[in-house]
Amino acid sequence: MAEKGMIQTVLGHIRPEALGRTLCHEHLHIDSGPLGIATDPCSHHHSKINDPIVMKNLGWIRQYPYYHKPNLSIVDESEAVIEEMKYYKANGGSSIVDNTVIGLNPNVEFLKKVSEQSGVNIIAGTGFYVDITHSDETRKTPSEKLASIMEHDIISGVGTSGIHCGVIGEIGCSWPLTDSERKVLRAAGMTQEHTGCPIIIHPGRNPKAPAEILRILTEAGAKADQIVISHLDRTLLDKESILEFAEMKSYCEFDLFGIETSHYQQEENIDMPSDAQRIERIGWLIDAGFQDKITISHDIHTKHRLMKYGGHGFSHILLNIVPMMKTRQISEDVINKILIENPKKWLAFK
Repeated sequence: MAEKGMIQTVLGHIRPEALGRTLCHEHLHIDSGPLGIATDPCSHHHSKINDPIVMKNLGWIRQYPYYHKPNLSIVDESEAVIEEMKYYKANGGSSIVDNTVIGLNPNVEFLKKVSEQSGVNIIAGTGFYVDITHSDETRKTPSEKLASIMEHDIISGVGTSGIHCGVIGEIGCSWPLTDSERKVLRAAGMTQEHTGCPIIIHPGRNPKAPAEILRILTEAGAKADQIVISHLDRTLLDKESILEFAEMKSYCEFDLFGIETSHYQQEENIDMPSDAQRIERIGWLIDAGFQDKITISHDIHTKHRLMKYGGHGFSHILLNIVPMMKTRQISEDVINKILIENPKKWLAFK
Protein backbone atom coordinates (compact mmCIF):
# COMPACT_ATOMS: atom_id res chain seq x y z
CA MET A 1 0.00 0.00 0.00
CA ALA A 2 1.19 3.50 -0.71
CA GLU A 3 2.88 5.26 2.13
CA LYS A 4 1.26 8.34 3.57
CA GLY A 5 1.91 11.26 1.26
CA MET A 6 2.63 9.05 -1.76
CA ILE A 7 0.54 8.32 -4.89
CA GLN A 8 -0.03 4.71 -5.93
CA THR A 9 0.16 3.96 -9.68
CA VAL A 10 -0.07 0.64 -11.53
CA LEU A 11 3.75 0.65 -11.69
CA GLY A 12 4.25 1.48 -8.01
CA HIS A 13 4.50 4.51 -5.73
CA ILE A 14 5.45 7.96 -6.95
CA ARG A 15 5.97 11.20 -5.10
CA PRO A 16 3.29 13.87 -5.73
CA GLU A 17 5.90 16.06 -7.43
CA ALA A 18 6.15 13.41 -10.20
CA LEU A 19 2.44 13.49 -11.03
CA GLY A 20 2.40 16.44 -13.46
CA ARG A 21 -0.61 17.36 -15.56
CA THR A 22 -3.38 14.93 -14.66
CA LEU A 23 -6.78 13.95 -16.01
CA CYS A 24 -8.77 12.70 -13.03
CA HIS A 25 -11.57 10.78 -14.76
CA GLU A 26 -10.87 8.62 -17.80
CA HIS A 27 -11.34 5.05 -19.04
CA LEU A 28 -8.65 3.25 -21.01
CA HIS A 29 -10.39 -0.14 -20.99
CA ILE A 30 -14.15 -0.16 -20.51
CA ASP A 31 -17.27 -1.96 -21.65
CA SER A 32 -20.42 -0.05 -20.75
CA GLY A 33 -22.55 -2.34 -22.92
CA PRO A 34 -24.02 -4.10 -19.83
CA LEU A 35 -25.75 -0.81 -19.00
CA GLY A 36 -27.78 -1.25 -22.19
CA ILE A 37 -28.43 1.20 -24.99
CA ALA A 38 -30.42 4.33 -24.24
CA THR A 39 -34.18 4.39 -24.67
CA ASP A 40 -35.03 5.02 -28.32
CA PRO A 41 -37.68 7.77 -28.71
CA CYS A 42 -37.67 7.48 -32.50
CA SER A 43 -38.21 4.19 -34.32
CA HIS A 44 -35.75 5.05 -37.10
CA HIS A 45 -32.82 4.89 -34.64
CA HIS A 46 -33.37 1.23 -33.84
CA SER A 47 -32.31 0.04 -37.29
CA LYS A 48 -28.90 1.68 -36.83
CA ILE A 49 -27.84 0.22 -33.45
CA ASN A 50 -25.30 -2.21 -34.96
CA ASP A 51 -24.22 -0.20 -38.01
CA PRO A 52 -20.46 0.02 -38.62
CA ILE A 53 -18.51 3.07 -37.47
CA VAL A 54 -17.78 4.60 -40.85
CA MET A 55 -17.73 8.17 -42.09
CA LYS A 56 -21.34 8.25 -43.31
CA ASN A 57 -22.57 7.15 -39.84
CA LEU A 58 -20.36 9.39 -37.70
CA GLY A 59 -22.78 12.33 -37.60
CA TRP A 60 -25.56 10.11 -36.26
CA ILE A 61 -23.26 8.33 -33.76
CA ARG A 62 -21.97 11.66 -32.42
CA GLN A 63 -25.52 12.90 -31.96
CA TYR A 64 -26.83 9.64 -30.44
CA PRO A 65 -23.76 7.81 -29.04
CA TYR A 66 -25.74 5.67 -26.59
CA TYR A 67 -28.10 4.26 -29.25
CA HIS A 68 -25.14 2.62 -31.01
CA LYS A 69 -24.12 -0.72 -29.49
CA PRO A 70 -20.56 -1.10 -30.89
CA ASN A 71 -19.80 2.42 -29.64
CA LEU A 72 -20.30 1.42 -25.99
CA SER A 73 -17.05 -0.52 -25.60
CA ILE A 74 -13.39 0.31 -26.17
CA VAL A 75 -11.98 -3.01 -24.89
CA ASP A 76 -11.08 -3.85 -28.49
CA GLU A 77 -9.19 -0.60 -29.03
CA SER A 78 -5.95 -1.40 -27.19
CA GLU A 79 -3.64 -0.17 -29.93
CA ALA A 80 -5.58 3.07 -30.39
CA VAL A 81 -5.52 3.76 -26.64
CA ILE A 82 -1.78 3.15 -26.38
CA GLU A 83 -1.13 5.50 -29.32
CA GLU A 84 -3.34 8.14 -27.71
CA MET A 85 -1.43 7.87 -24.44
CA LYS A 86 1.84 8.39 -26.30
CA TYR A 87 0.30 11.44 -27.97
CA TYR A 88 -0.99 12.70 -24.61
CA LYS A 89 2.52 12.35 -23.16
CA ALA A 90 4.03 14.18 -26.15
CA ASN A 91 1.60 17.07 -25.58
CA GLY A 92 2.54 17.59 -21.95
CA GLY A 93 0.26 15.07 -20.24
CA SER A 94 1.78 13.13 -17.39
CA SER A 95 -0.87 11.14 -15.51
CA ILE A 96 -4.34 9.61 -15.90
CA VAL A 97 -6.81 8.26 -13.35
CA ASP A 98 -8.62 5.23 -14.79
CA ASN A 99 -12.04 4.96 -13.13
CA THR A 100 -13.06 1.56 -14.52
CA VAL A 101 -14.44 -0.60 -11.70
CA ILE A 102 -16.34 -3.87 -11.32
CA GLY A 103 -19.32 -3.78 -13.67
CA LEU A 104 -17.40 -1.97 -16.44
CA ASN A 105 -14.78 -4.64 -17.28
CA PRO A 106 -11.62 -3.29 -15.61
CA ASN A 107 -8.22 -4.63 -16.73
CA VAL A 108 -5.26 -3.57 -14.59
CA GLU A 109 -2.84 -5.71 -16.60
CA PHE A 110 -3.67 -3.63 -19.67
CA LEU A 111 -3.26 -0.41 -17.68
CA LYS A 112 0.21 -1.55 -16.65
CA LYS A 113 1.09 -2.27 -20.28
CA VAL A 114 -0.15 1.16 -21.37
CA SER A 115 1.88 2.88 -18.64
CA GLU A 116 5.04 0.97 -19.54
CA GLN A 117 4.71 1.71 -23.26
CA SER A 118 3.62 5.35 -23.04
CA GLY A 119 5.40 6.67 -19.94
CA VAL A 120 2.09 7.98 -18.56
CA ASN A 121 1.45 7.43 -14.85
CA ILE A 122 -1.84 5.53 -14.48
CA ILE A 123 -3.78 5.33 -11.22
CA ALA A 124 -6.31 2.47 -11.25
CA GLY A 125 -9.65 2.48 -9.48
CA THR A 126 -11.25 -0.18 -7.30
CA GLY A 127 -14.91 -0.55 -6.40
CA PHE A 128 -18.33 -1.17 -7.89
CA TYR A 129 -20.38 0.71 -10.48
CA VAL A 130 -24.14 1.45 -10.43
CA ASP A 131 -26.72 -1.01 -9.14
CA ILE A 132 -27.72 -2.31 -12.57
CA THR A 133 -24.22 -3.82 -12.89
CA HIS A 134 -24.16 -5.36 -9.38
CA SER A 135 -24.10 -9.14 -9.24
CA ASP A 136 -26.42 -11.05 -6.93
CA GLU A 137 -23.36 -11.75 -4.79
CA THR A 138 -22.54 -8.04 -4.50
CA ARG A 139 -26.11 -7.28 -3.46
CA LYS A 140 -25.94 -9.95 -0.73
CA THR A 141 -22.48 -9.01 0.57
CA PRO A 142 -22.31 -6.75 3.65
CA SER A 143 -20.43 -3.44 3.56
CA GLU A 144 -17.56 -4.79 5.67
CA LYS A 145 -16.84 -7.56 3.15
CA LEU A 146 -17.09 -5.18 0.18
CA ALA A 147 -14.63 -2.90 1.98
CA SER A 148 -12.22 -5.81 2.42
CA ILE A 149 -12.36 -6.49 -1.36
CA MET A 150 -11.44 -2.88 -2.12
CA GLU A 151 -8.75 -2.86 0.56
CA HIS A 152 -7.19 -5.98 -0.97
CA ASP A 153 -6.98 -4.23 -4.37
CA ILE A 154 -5.23 -1.30 -2.70
CA ILE A 155 -2.97 -3.11 -0.24
CA SER A 156 -2.19 -6.46 -1.94
CA GLY A 157 -3.14 -5.81 -5.54
CA VAL A 158 -5.99 -6.88 -7.81
CA GLY A 159 -6.42 -10.65 -7.68
CA THR A 160 -2.98 -12.22 -7.96
CA SER A 161 -1.67 -9.56 -10.39
CA GLY A 162 0.36 -7.65 -7.81
CA ILE A 163 -0.95 -4.46 -9.48
CA HIS A 164 -2.27 -2.03 -6.88
CA CYS A 165 -5.17 0.37 -7.16
CA GLY A 166 -4.60 3.95 -6.03
CA VAL A 167 -8.13 5.32 -5.93
CA ILE A 168 -11.53 4.10 -4.74
CA GLY A 169 -13.98 4.47 -7.62
CA GLU A 170 -15.61 5.63 -9.63
CA ILE A 171 -18.21 4.37 -7.19
CA GLY A 172 -21.43 4.32 -9.22
CA CYS A 173 -24.66 5.83 -7.91
CA SER A 174 -28.15 6.02 -9.43
CA TRP A 175 -30.95 8.29 -8.27
CA PRO A 176 -32.61 7.60 -6.04
CA LEU A 177 -29.83 5.58 -4.44
CA THR A 178 -30.56 1.87 -4.16
CA ASP A 179 -29.88 -0.16 -1.01
CA SER A 180 -26.98 -1.88 -2.73
CA GLU A 181 -25.43 1.45 -3.77
CA ARG A 182 -25.77 2.81 -0.23
CA LYS A 183 -23.98 -0.29 1.02
CA VAL A 184 -21.15 0.22 -1.50
CA LEU A 185 -20.83 3.87 -0.48
CA ARG A 186 -20.50 2.87 3.17
CA ALA A 187 -17.86 0.32 2.15
CA ALA A 188 -15.96 3.02 0.24
CA GLY A 189 -16.03 5.29 3.30
CA MET A 190 -14.71 2.47 5.51
CA THR A 191 -11.98 1.69 2.97
CA GLN A 192 -10.80 5.28 2.89
CA GLU A 193 -10.77 5.47 6.67
CA HIS A 194 -8.64 2.29 6.87
CA THR A 195 -6.24 3.01 3.98
CA GLY A 196 -6.12 6.77 3.41
CA CYS A 197 -6.94 6.14 -0.27
CA PRO A 198 -8.78 8.88 -2.23
CA ILE A 199 -12.36 8.39 -3.46
CA ILE A 200 -14.09 9.40 -6.70
CA ILE A 201 -17.86 9.23 -7.23
CA HIS A 202 -20.25 8.92 -10.18
CA PRO A 203 -23.35 10.66 -8.74
CA GLY A 204 -26.92 10.04 -9.78
CA ARG A 205 -28.40 12.48 -12.27
CA ASN A 206 -30.20 14.70 -9.77
CA PRO A 207 -29.09 17.92 -8.03
CA LYS A 208 -29.71 16.30 -4.63
CA ALA A 209 -27.34 13.40 -5.34
CA PRO A 210 -23.89 14.93 -4.58
CA ALA A 211 -24.78 16.16 -1.09
CA GLU A 212 -26.57 12.92 -0.16
CA ILE A 213 -23.58 10.85 -1.30
CA LEU A 214 -21.15 13.01 0.69
CA ARG A 215 -23.31 12.58 3.78
CA ILE A 216 -23.24 8.77 3.52
CA LEU A 217 -19.50 8.67 2.85
CA THR A 218 -18.51 10.96 5.72
CA GLU A 219 -20.81 9.16 8.15
CA ALA A 220 -18.95 5.96 7.20
CA GLY A 221 -15.58 7.54 8.02
CA ALA A 222 -14.47 9.24 4.80
CA LYS A 223 -13.07 12.78 4.65
CA ALA A 224 -14.79 15.23 2.30
CA ASP A 225 -11.47 16.77 1.22
CA GLN A 226 -10.33 13.35 -0.09
CA ILE A 227 -13.38 12.92 -2.32
CA VAL A 228 -14.00 13.96 -5.93
CA ILE A 229 -17.62 14.25 -7.03
CA SER A 230 -17.63 13.72 -10.79
CA HIS A 231 -19.95 14.84 -13.58
CA LEU A 232 -21.07 18.12 -12.03
CA ASP A 233 -21.39 19.29 -15.67
CA ARG A 234 -24.70 17.40 -15.93
CA THR A 235 -25.74 17.41 -12.26
CA LEU A 236 -25.56 20.96 -10.84
CA LEU A 237 -26.80 23.29 -13.53
CA ASP A 238 -26.89 26.77 -11.97
CA LYS A 239 -24.41 29.03 -10.23
CA GLU A 240 -26.12 28.98 -6.83
CA SER A 241 -26.19 25.18 -6.54
CA ILE A 242 -22.57 24.81 -7.71
CA LEU A 243 -21.27 27.35 -5.19
CA GLU A 244 -23.43 25.92 -2.41
CA PHE A 245 -22.05 22.43 -3.05
CA ALA A 246 -18.46 23.71 -3.15
CA GLU A 247 -18.89 24.77 0.48
CA MET A 248 -19.09 21.07 1.40
CA LYS A 249 -15.32 20.82 0.77
CA SER A 250 -15.10 17.93 -1.70
CA TYR A 251 -13.45 18.38 -5.10
CA CYS A 252 -15.84 19.59 -7.81
CA GLU A 253 -15.16 17.83 -11.09
CA PHE A 254 -16.13 18.91 -14.59
CA ASP A 255 -15.16 15.85 -16.58
CA LEU A 256 -17.24 15.74 -19.76
CA PHE A 257 -15.01 18.07 -21.79
CA GLY A 258 -15.28 17.31 -25.48
CA ILE A 259 -18.99 16.43 -25.37
CA GLU A 260 -20.61 19.17 -27.44
CA THR A 261 -23.97 17.50 -28.04
CA SER A 262 -26.64 19.24 -25.96
CA HIS A 263 -29.10 16.34 -26.23
CA TYR A 264 -28.20 14.19 -23.20
CA GLN A 265 -29.58 10.74 -23.87
CA GLN A 266 -29.07 9.48 -20.33
CA GLU A 267 -31.38 12.14 -18.85
CA GLU A 268 -33.32 13.93 -21.55
CA ASN A 269 -34.61 16.73 -19.33
CA ILE A 270 -31.00 17.90 -18.86
CA ASP A 271 -29.28 19.95 -21.55
CA MET A 272 -25.63 18.94 -21.71
CA PRO A 273 -23.44 22.07 -21.48
CA SER A 274 -20.83 22.96 -24.07
CA ASP A 275 -17.11 23.24 -23.34
CA ALA A 276 -17.49 27.03 -23.20
CA GLN A 277 -20.23 26.66 -20.58
CA ARG A 278 -18.06 24.25 -18.57
CA ILE A 279 -15.32 26.86 -18.50
CA GLU A 280 -17.86 29.48 -17.45
CA ARG A 281 -18.96 27.32 -14.50
CA ILE A 282 -15.37 26.70 -13.50
CA GLY A 283 -14.96 30.48 -13.60
CA TRP A 284 -17.80 30.84 -11.06
CA LEU A 285 -15.89 28.61 -8.65
CA ILE A 286 -12.61 30.45 -9.23
CA ASP A 287 -14.22 33.85 -8.67
CA ALA A 288 -15.72 32.56 -5.42
CA GLY A 289 -12.31 31.37 -4.17
CA PHE A 290 -12.71 27.62 -4.83
CA GLN A 291 -9.83 27.19 -7.30
CA ASP A 292 -8.27 24.66 -4.90
CA LYS A 293 -11.30 22.39 -5.28
CA ILE A 294 -11.60 21.91 -9.06
CA THR A 295 -10.55 18.93 -11.19
CA ILE A 296 -11.25 18.33 -14.89
CA SER A 297 -11.26 15.49 -17.41
CA HIS A 298 -13.04 14.00 -20.46
CA ASP A 299 -14.52 10.70 -19.15
CA ILE A 300 -13.83 9.02 -22.50
CA HIS A 301 -15.71 5.71 -22.54
CA THR A 302 -16.99 5.32 -26.11
CA LYS A 303 -15.29 4.72 -29.44
CA HIS A 304 -16.52 7.86 -31.16
CA ARG A 305 -14.51 10.10 -28.84
CA LEU A 306 -11.21 8.40 -29.70
CA MET A 307 -9.01 10.10 -32.30
CA LYS A 308 -9.08 6.89 -34.37
CA TYR A 309 -12.76 7.58 -35.08
CA GLY A 310 -12.44 11.34 -35.56
CA GLY A 311 -13.04 12.16 -31.91
CA HIS A 312 -11.37 14.80 -29.73
CA GLY A 313 -9.21 12.26 -27.87
CA PHE A 314 -7.43 12.34 -24.52
CA SER A 315 -5.34 15.42 -25.41
CA HIS A 316 -8.34 17.70 -26.02
CA ILE A 317 -8.06 19.50 -22.68
CA LEU A 318 -4.36 20.19 -23.10
CA LEU A 319 -4.54 21.21 -26.76
CA ASN A 320 -7.90 23.03 -26.89
CA ILE A 321 -9.40 23.71 -23.47
CA VAL A 322 -6.33 25.21 -21.78
CA PRO A 323 -6.01 27.88 -24.54
CA MET A 324 -9.76 28.58 -24.25
CA MET A 325 -9.37 29.03 -20.49
CA LYS A 326 -6.62 31.57 -21.05
CA THR A 327 -8.76 33.58 -23.48
CA ARG A 328 -11.37 33.69 -20.72
CA GLN A 329 -8.90 35.25 -18.27
CA ILE A 330 -8.10 32.10 -16.28
CA SER A 331 -4.43 32.47 -15.36
CA GLU A 332 -1.65 29.97 -15.91
CA ASP A 333 -1.28 29.63 -12.14
CA VAL A 334 -4.94 28.67 -11.70
CA ILE A 335 -4.80 26.28 -14.65
CA ASN A 336 -1.80 24.59 -13.04
CA LYS A 337 -3.74 24.30 -9.79
CA ILE A 338 -6.56 22.54 -11.62
CA LEU A 339 -4.38 20.20 -13.67
CA ILE A 340 -1.44 19.61 -11.30
CA GLU A 341 -1.76 20.85 -7.71
CA ASN A 342 -5.33 19.75 -6.97
CA PRO A 343 -4.80 16.20 -8.32
CA LYS A 344 -1.57 15.99 -6.30
CA LYS A 345 -3.38 16.84 -3.07
CA TRP A 346 -6.32 14.56 -3.79
CA LEU A 347 -4.38 11.48 -4.92
CA ALA A 348 -1.77 11.45 -2.14
CA PHE A 349 -2.62 8.86 0.53
CA LYS A 350 -3.45 10.47 3.86
